[in-house]
Amino acid sequence: MDAFSKAKPYRTLTDFYQSQFNSKVFKIALNGDFTCPNRDGTISDLGCIFCSEKGSGDFAGDKNLVLEEQFEQIKAVMTQKWPTGKMIAFFQANTNTYAPLEKLRKLFDKALSLHEDIVGLSIATRPDSISEETLEYLSTLNQRTFLTVELGLQTIHDKTADWINRGYSLSRFEDAIRRLREKNIRVVVHIINGLKDETKNMMTETIRYINRFDIQGIKIHMLCVLKNTPLENTFQTNPFKILSLNEYVEIVCDQIELLKPNVVLERLTGDAPKNLLIEPLWTLKKFVVVNEIDKELRRRHSQQGIYYNQI
Repeated sequence: MDAFSKAKPYRTLTDFYQSQFNSKVFKIALNGDFTCPNRDGTISDLGCIFCSEKGSGDFAGDKNLVLEEQFEQIKAVMTQKWPTGKMIAFFQANTNTYAPLEKLRKLFDKALSLHEDIVGLSIATRPDSISEETLEYLSTLNQRTFLTVELGLQTIHDKTADWINRGYSLSRFEDAIRRLREKNIRVVVHIINGLKDETKNMMTETIRYINRFDIQGIKIHMLCVLKNTPLENTFQTNPFKILSLNEYVEIVCDQIELLKPNVVLERLTGDAPKNLLIEPLWTLKKFVVVNEIDKELRRRHSQQGIYYNQI
C-alpha cells in the first residue's frame, strides 16, 4: 500500500497544506454578505432544498460585522488549538462570486490584508456565477496568493438535481471547471451522499464522473435535514430513507477507492449546527464518522484510487 500520509490511506487536507506551507494551516470562515441566484429570484427564490436561512455558511462569521471583526473573533478561537498555524481566508456563505466586481475586489483584497499569516484564499461559489471579468480577477488573485475555488456539484443525476433545486446543468459545471483550470486555479468539488432515492451505485457514479476532470480536491458531505429549510418540510411530509452511519461509511470507502489518487480529500463528512439538525444525528460525532471510515479502509486493506484504473 502506498503511503498517502503517516496515518491515512488517502490524501488529507492537513498533509497537503503541510507540504505546501510547511506548517499547520486552518481556515477562517468569513461572511461577505453575499446572496445567491437561487435565492434572490434570478433562478429561484427557494434556494437549494437543504440550505438553511443563512445559506451554505452556518459556521461562517456574522455578516453584520465587518471583516476585521469577524476575523478577530474566529481567529481567537482557532489559535487556541493552533497558536502558530497559518491561515486561509474562506468565503463560505452563499455564492461568493455573485456580486459586482467592485465588491469582490474590496472583500477579497481586504481579507488577504487582515494578517501576515494569511497564506491563501478559498471561495465557495456556483458554476453559473463566474463572469468573465470575475474570472480575470480570480486569475490575478491566483498570482498573488494560494487560491482555491469551491464548486457545489452535489450529484450528477438530473432527477436528484431537480429535487434539490440546484438550478444549473452539468454542462455549466463542466464549463466552469474548464475555465478555471485554463487559468490554473485550484478547484474543489462538493458532493452529497444520501440524497433522496439515490442508490449506492448512483453515488459512486458521481465519483466516476468527477474523475474525468482536472480537479484538485473534493468535499464529501452527508445530506442533513435542518430546521427552517425546504427539506425539513419535505421530510416531515413525506419521510424518506436516511443513510445509517454504517451505510454512509461503506459508500464513502467505495468512493475513496474509486477516486483519482492525486485528488485531496478535503472533507469526509459535513458539519451541521446541533440546534438545527433533525437527521441524521450521527453526523454530530464527526470524529467518530472519520474514524469509522479509516477503520473500514484498514479492514479492506485498501486505499484511495485502488480501483481508479479499473473504471
